[in-house]
Amino acid sequence: MGERIGKHIAIYGKGGIGKSTTTSNISAALAGAGYKVVQIGCDPKSDSTNTLRGNRYLPTVLDSMRDGNAVKLDDISVTGFGGVLCIESGGPVPGVGCAGRGINAAVTLLQELKLFEEFRPDFVLYDVLGDVVCGGFAVPIRDGITDRAYVVASSDFMAIYAANNLFKAINKYAPTGGARLGGVIANGLSAGYSKSIIDDFAAKTGTRTAGYIPRSLVVSQSELYGKTVIEANPDSEHARIYRDLAKYVAENENLVIPSPIGPNDLREWARDWGDKIYNLETGVVNTREAI
Repeated sequence: MGERIGKHIAIYGKGGIGKSTTTSNISAALAGAGYKVVQIGCDPKSDSTNTLRGNRYLPTVLDSMRDGNAVKLDDISVTGFGGVLCIESGGPVPGVGCAGRGINAAVTLLQELKLFEEFRPDFVLYDVLGDVVCGGFAVPIRDGITDRAYVVASSDFMAIYAANNLFKAINKYAPTGGARLGGVIANGLSAGYSKSIIDDFAAKTGTRTAGYIPRSLVVSQSELYGKTVIEANPDSEHARIYRDLAKYVAENENLVIPSPIGPNDLREWARDWGDKIYNLETGVVNTREAI
């Protein structure tokens, strides 16, 4: 990859964890702060930028490439809320090929179209499916496309498990030029102990929590309007939370190589938290256990 123009940030999260909602609100907040932003959806569902473009139709990069015609930037991008340039990489024909490889093909085409040289973005956000079982989804953090990554997780075990898998990939590729970790974004928090679980996981893996996003009807309502919270509810508490998170992402240079937890240790850690939660809910809390 040539000279990197702007900060290129990969945001990962397991399916359904809210990574696209989080990424789009970060993009909208950065745009609101005066930055030029590109958001590239790297999920085969191709719905990353929906709330930035009011659910307007946007041809994906891979679909446009399959048509066989010469692809222009205008064919595969649309300017969304706040001037955010929205792009969806797309995926293979259902049942054929590897969705992860599409990311590489899409990024290669965007480089050939000189997107970054001509748009000169301050930030490029890559919204990537975080179940890193396919090497293709590791492309943004492996091949020098980005230099930093964040992972969106809740306090649920499978979200933590997926985050820990991402840490394994970063741990493998960061020493040879891959992206480093900027932190964990705690999303959809509801129970009182959720924040503590995320913080403990971050501490045990040598990273930190970048922000906390409580579960809220404001987020659901905004998405039903086809908008980000920043656009639909700009004066809400959640809009402030997203702006604070965007500021953290913009300014944070404390990038680390995380230390993933081994599979047996991770399960033991989860069981310990299960005991703490049970004791908390039943009122049997040891005063020496700080949750």
